[in-house]
Amino acid sequence: MDKLKKLEAIAKKIENCDECKIGKIGKAVVGEGNPDADIMFIGEAPGKEEAKVGRPFIGRSGKLLRSLIREAGLKEEDVYITSPVKYLPERGTPTKEDIVHGRKYLFEQINIIQPKILVLLGRVATEAVIQEKYPVMKMRGKIIEKDGRKYFLTLHPAAVLRNPPNRKFLIEDFQKLKKLLNS
Repeated sequence: MDKLKKLEAIAKKIENCDECKIGKIGKAVVGEGNPDADIMFIGEAPGKEEAKVGRPFIGRSGKLLRSLIREAGLKEEDVYITSPVKYLPERGTPTKEDIVHGRKYLFEQINIIQPKILVLLGRVATEAVIQEKYPVMKMRGKIIEKDGRKYFLTLHPAAVLRNPPNRKFLIEDFQKLKKLLNS
């Protein structure tokens, strides 16, 4: 079975998973992009716009993320974008239980895609994937190597929209990412 078919099978599992839907609303947002992506961007959970359409990062923070992806010299169709939580939590921020449950599907996606770099957007993504607490503001723009994978930590675009002075940090991080990709 090829990678695309495997990712589609995971999407079906997510859409049919009753546990994924507990305390959530909207459509499943399983992720999108290239199944052979070298770079995978991982967020937190879908927002309202994403839950309406079923696509990741299409709202305000998504527009920012996608513009930064292009500025880093990448094409959206060459990367993969997803999150650990696949449905919009009714209360906004996902619970620890939401993250732990969604992580199993996220790891299945990572194992299929086998990206060279996983870009972790914020605290929730970092804790979900690395399963340790890292101070994202201190560790942003840095690579963490663990279990044979490279993780690039940065801020979540939504956090930057809530706190505009931090936008410069996100831009700096994406400039570092661009240099990393070109080296």
